[in-house]
Amino acid sequence: MSGANSSSLTPAFFILNGIPGLETAHIWISLPFLLMYIIAVVGNCGLIYLIGHEETLHKPMYYFLALLSFTDVTLCTTTVPNMLCIFWFNLKEINFNACLAQMFFVHMLTGMESGVLMLMALDRYVAICYPLRYATILTNPVIAKAGFATFLRSVILIIPFTFLTKRLPYCRGNVIPHTYCDHMSVAKVSCGNVKVNAIYGLMAALLIGAFDICCISVSYTMILRAVVSLSSSDAQHKAFSTCTSHICAIVITYVPAFFTFFAHRFGGQSIPHHIHIIVANLYLLLPPTMNPIVYGVKTKQIREGVIKFLFGDKVGIS
Repeated sequence: MSGANSSSLTPAFFILNGIPGLETAHIWISLPFLLMYIIAVVGNCGLIYLIGHEETLHKPMYYFLALLSFTDVTLCTTTVPNMLCIFWFNLKEINFNACLAQMFFVHMLTGMESGVLMLMALDRYVAICYPLRYATILTNPVIAKAGFATFLRSVILIIPFTFLTKRLPYCRGNVIPHTYCDHMSVAKVSCGNVKVNAIYGLMAALLIGAFDICCISVSYTMILRAVVSLSSSDAQHKAFSTCTSHICAIVITYVPAFFTFFAHRFGGQSIPHHIHIIVANLYLLLPPTMNPIVYGVKTKQIREGVIKFLFGDKVGIS
């Protein structure tokens, strides 16, 4: 096997094959991915700077948004530059350990993103259901501890992926039909038994994704009850409008995630492989691209902060 260590059946490197079946269109496919990546980096870095610079945005909701932006820009940076090298320069080789590192960061950061969305749902729950105690409940130390706990959970649950994948013998070759090192895509190259990998992957998905979705659902159920109980329709609209950006972020994140998860396990041969790969890439690129746009359009304070930053005192904020 090319690049393999015959004594341990561990390859020196893998070959990331891009999007199988669409090799001739790689250049054209790369253009929207590049545009999305530029928007994601500029938008999320801009949000982080704006939240740190503008004192009116020094609130729990925006601290969580800054954490989400940092997670998003780091997530797409772990995959897109390498993907563009495959599409543009045919640089398909990736060192075995570098592949495992990329796999770890991809899954850890997607878990982190899910966790931050859950924290943002809890933030909205406290803000709407306990408005008078909002500032005393979500203090800066509490926010920092919640963010660190979410990060620690992702790291602890994803680290076993690297050990489970590294232990496998790779005697079928070293070609991965993907644009980045995904856990099961790498495991399926092995000639060993990947049942443990599949079971643990499902467990990790349940402990992260299912738990977060459950918390989000409970939070919004309580929010809906609190909003409906308000006597004024204007108060109801104002209260729930603070959640619209977060709801959009949830839909943008979880819809492609669900498609990728279920299609990968139950889609079989009914869904073409190149569709799997394209959606898997959109799963990593779409939330980082859309979240800054959604929050910039839907959130008045961020719009005002952008206008103030761009024009200063030259333009009045209505």
